[in-house]
Amino acid sequence: MGKSKNIEPEKRDRRKIKNKVYNKQLGKLQVELVRLQEWIKHKGLRVVVIFEGRDAAGKGGVITRISQSLNPRICRVVALGTPTEREKTQWYFQRYVPYLPAAGEMVLFDRSWYNRAGVERVMGFCTDDEYQEFMRSCPEFERMLIRSGMILIKYWFSVSDEEQENRFQARLNDPTKRWKLSPMDLTSREKWMDYSRAKDEMFKYTDTKQSPWFVVPADNKKRARLNCISHLLNSIPYEDLPDEKIKLPPRQKSHKYVRPPFSDQTIIPEIY
Repeated sequence: MGKSKNIEPEKRDRRKIKNKVYNKQLGKLQVELVRLQEWIKHKGLRVVVIFEGRDAAGKGGVITRISQSLNPRICRVVALGTPTEREKTQWYFQRYVPYLPAAGEMVLFDRSWYNRAGVERVMGFCTDDEYQEFMRSCPEFERMLIRSGMILIKYWFSVSDEEQENRFQARLNDPTKRWKLSPMDLTSREKWMDYSRAKDEMFKYTDTKQSPWFVVPADNKKRARLNCISHLLNSIPYEDLPDEKIKLPPRQKSHKYVRPPFSDQTIIPEIY
């Protein structure tokens, strides 16, 4: 597997994709995701998918499109918050290990242990020694996961500074998205080059043959979603399983049971 390469902003595909085309292709991919899910369950696979990238790069959007049609008992999304004081004293990877999948499960990490190489490094939330230890131990940790039989796939969502700024402005002006502008997001605008340097250094250590980074050009959200889901489906060999024939049983008869009147219940106002 070759190394992932960054795509220069001027070479990014900014062509719009029509909603009709997008929805049709997304629907097809989501059907395939359900088939993949059944294969994972049938074969007892353990799948870990990591989504990383700059703030407002579109990670959450693709995670939503992957998970929304799947069984949450099989496909879980993990998005951890700030570590507690106790967690800060643990072995760094210990915090993430309990969320790794068991047989027949797929876990989608909305950010992951790579926080140490990104925000913690840039914002000074870890020491130089902790950072260096992470860079040494992370490839070994991931090789251990792979040797144990786990399937590990890592995506980096790449967005240009111009497009990130557009998305920040859109969030600022949309009350339903303003919550996405955390203090860390705002600081990331000031430290654009620091984050670029941290990402490049992280790739130098962790973009390995056994566990490569797959870069998703994400200036166009819809194309990024379709391309990422398509790549995920092509990364895990799966087969169609025979559809189980489901026969609805007859509805139970009342046997003279009389239910209380509907009007006795507290009904919400029908405003719409």
